[in-house]
Formats: sequence, C-alpha cells, structure tokens
Amino acid sequence: MPAFESIALIKWLHFILLSMAGGGAIVALLLSGFEDEREDLRGLAATIWKRTATWGFRLAVLVGIGALLIHMKNGNNLLLERYMHIKLTLVLLLLACSEMAPKALAVGKRGAAMAALLLFLLTSFVMYNQGIFGRKPKPMPVPLALTEPDGTMHADR
Repeated sequence: MPAFESIALIKWLHFILLSMAGGGAIVALLLSGFEDEREDLRGLAATIWKRTATWGFRLAVLVGIGALLIHMKNGNNLLLERYMHIKLTLVLLLLACSEMAPKALAVGKRGAAMAALLLFLLTSFVMYNQGIFGRKPKPMPVPLALTEPDGTMHADR
C-alpha cells in the first residue's frame, strides 16, 4: 500500500475548489444575462457569484499557499520557477476582480466578473502549459570529430 502523500490531497482539494469557483463564475455570468428580462432572477447572479466563485477562489488561494509551503518544506522551491511568478500575478488580479464582481453584478455590470473569468482561464493556461514559460535548456557541447586522410573518423583527442 502506497504511503499517504499530503501534497496529492492538497492538489486535489485545490483543483476541486477551482472547479467550483470557475463553474460558479460561468453560471453567474450566464444568469446575469437573463436578469434584465426576468424580474424573478434579479440579484441571483450576484448571490451565486458571492457564494460559489468568491469563496471558491478565496479557499483555493489558501490551499494553494499551503501546497506551496509543503513543496518548499520538501526542498522544491517553486518560487524560483518563472511560470510561478506569472501565475501569482494573475491570481492576485483574479482575486481582486472576484471580490469586486458581486457588487458590480448586483447593479447589472459584468466587467469585473468577465475580467475574473478571463484571469481564471489565463491562470489555468499558464499552469497547464508551464513548460513554455520555463528556462531554456543549455545547449549540449558536441564532441568534434577528426577525419583521417583515409576517410575514417576518430573522436577528439
């Protein structure tokens, strides 16, 4: 039986919270389009955003910080990676937009909510494709070959 790994549980919880927040953001934005036409739906988008997206993003940030600390404790400092700086910048902007979105949705404005959803998608893209933001590998030196007059090759002497 494999040993229990806390980082696996933390990553799973982080993913679940982000899925909840992202799904709540999409549902709230879809509902906000119907609020103008239907009186019974007025204010529902702001409520859904506040209860699912905002809390999902808040808790995901806390769990993400916990995962980062566990990685650092295990000797893997992710803060040295270039993609992590990009991710953390996007996460801070995402959190700010997510906090502004419920009040804006309550008065019928979707700008902050759309920006939060865009930042969520950008952050997901950066994490999924983190290899394109990494360091470029150093070129390997190729040993020189010497050719003898008869055409045979010998390794560098």
